[in-house]
Amino acid sequence: MIEAVRGMHDRLPLEQRAAAGVREALEATLVAYGYRAIDLPLLEQRDLYLRKLGEELAGKVYEFSFGGRDLALRPEWTASVLRAYVAHLQDQPLPLRLHYAGPVFRYERPQRHTYRQFTQVGGEIIGGPAPRADAEVLALACAGLDALGLDTYRVHVGHVGLVRQILARLGLSERAQNALVWSLERLRDGGPMAVRARLHEDAGEQPLGLTLPPGLDETQATAWLLRTLEAMQIDLRTGTRSPEAVVERLLRKLRRADEQPAVEHALTILTQLSTISGPPAVSMPAVAAILTAHDLVCPAYDELQAIVQLVAAHGLDPARITIDFGLGRGLHYYTGMIFEIDDAAGLQLCGGGRYDDLVTALGGRTATPAVGFTYGLERVVAAAPPVLSDLPPTALVAPISDEDYAYAQEVARCLREQGLIVTVDLRSRPLARNLSDAARRGIAFVAIVGSEERADRTLVWRDLAHHDERRIALDALASLNLASW
Repeated sequence: MIEAVRGMHDRLPLEQRAAAGVREALEATLVAYGYRAIDLPLLEQRDLYLRKLGEELAGKVYEFSFGGRDLALRPEWTASVLRAYVAHLQDQPLPLRLHYAGPVFRYERPQRHTYRQFTQVGGEIIGGPAPRADAEVLALACAGLDALGLDTYRVHVGHVGLVRQILARLGLSERAQNALVWSLERLRDGGPMAVRARLHEDAGEQPLGLTLPPGLDETQATAWLLRTLEAMQIDLRTGTRSPEAVVERLLRKLRRADEQPAVEHALTILTQLSTISGPPAVSMPAVAAILTAHDLVCPAYDELQAIVQLVAAHGLDPARITIDFGLGRGLHYYTGMIFEIDDAAGLQLCGGGRYDDLVTALGGRTATPAVGFTYGLERVVAAAPPVLSDLPPTALVAPISDEDYAYAQEVARCLREQGLIVTVDLRSRPLARNLSDAARRGIAFVAIVGSEERADRTLVWRDLAHHDERRIALDALASLNLASW
């Protein structure tokens, strides 16, 4: 038996109908908020994703080379949307609200409601500054779930920008800042030791016992290291790496050792922050207390406070919100507010955040603020009450004999013009078999046509649910509402 690729998911007709109903409700909400639809290719240049996704997600990208190009299947929508904005839409008035829906691919470990191909439905505000745009996407993400009658979700909100401001004020290099920001969830789950192990796993020994003099910029540090190595009569031209690569690697190791005290100070603060998880009324004062204790002033704190207040103005109950500074999201392009929405069982339904640097990173002409979010459609379908998109009534046209088949097709065309879903018997079955088959399939009506009906241009209309039957002139169909009979 041929099966689907392992980890992929066959969505059969009933499940597809349920998914279509949920997707329709989510997209209707996005449209109601002024988001315009966009659709993009499944295939992109591999570098688009490897540049900003982060190593965890980058390792799950389906990538391959074909025709001399390095390509990848889309693992998420945001980078693709921003790539399209840079290529085609930079002249549009801002803010630009876009929404999308379609498959993405990640080499995940298959588990409950987690597949290697799944569907994302989401929206982006390009050119929308904080805090108002952040509050809008938070409220919009919740509005979509509300439209489905899903009322037990929780919203977890963090702020990468606040963490970055703390680290910058401690004098850490951008590389060290990135490593710590990307380790927030590891810090929450495994504590400082887990993060230290990650930070030092490739550090090795102090190179040649050297200590970098304080206060040197990158150019000065490179010149100092070259002079020192020359004085030690070390030839950098041996081995497989270029001299420049050897010096760069040595400098990275020296820099790590040089800023270790600041890293430890940062770990102390971030460990305290990562324990904060609760409603804004409790969590925000706790964050403020940590900042005060370490003599830190962070404008991002006021921004987060404003976002929480504005979300309440959108009508979102603050009791649904948990401020969570252990939240990391895993994607390296986030610069500000980040959030996730979980159902009552802890299944993540939605996530998003602010990524103000992504437009310029992808070649945009000017720095452009942006924020967005996506639902995981399969997970929302699993968590929401059943939603089946409305379908028109169904009918089967049953010709009595082969001579009646052409007339049966004419009847079918007339019925479809009235908005019904119509099939015609293809197997020349007896009428009793057609009636039995229609009932088994849940078909609502059967139109019976034989030689008499063909001669009179009529049909016999049978309502299977109500066991009602009547003869109708074909020319009269346009004036009748057959679905209500």
